[in-house]
Amino acid sequence: MNSSLLLVSRRDALRFTGLALVAGVASCATAPKQSSTPSSGDDQTAAALPLVNSLRAKNGLPPLSVDPAATDAALFQAKRMASAGKMKHLMGLTDSFTTRVKASGVRLPAAENIAAGQQSVEAVVQAWINSQHHLENMLGRYNGLGVAVAHNTASKNVPYWAMVLSA
Repeated sequence: MNSSLLLVSRRDALRFTGLALVAGVASCATAPKQSSTPSSGDDQTAAALPLVNSLRAKNGLPPLSVDPAATDAALFQAKRMASAGKMKHLMGLTDSFTTRVKASGVRLPAAENIAAGQQSVEAVVQAWINSQHHLENMLGRYNGLGVAVAHNTASKNVPYWAMVLSA
């Protein structure tokens, strides 16, 4: 009789563990909250736009314009990275770039460049130019641009940068 009590206890424990795991994953799958990051951030789109448009002009491409939704998405991502102290596009198992930028109202298709540590807009744009994949994004078939930087004292005030390009 003791063994059946032990078996029931194991089953209950496994069920509880399974339910806790499902609840934990479900809580991660919610849409990102666009305003709840504990870091400060700054819109750098006006400073980055002439640099990116000069690059595009040299390559025979039309200029980009400021996209407020892309700016919001870039600011959210920069602040999110600064808050986490990590330079990553995706912050969790269920994180989705498309879901995140759609939440800011970004027109698709869209692309994102990220960086950390550069002390100026000129330095970060040059770093992206020097990276083949990031360069391809800046020379892509996009119309809008948003660029932001964020700092967090908890992450040693490292600048975290995000650029969002939109249709």
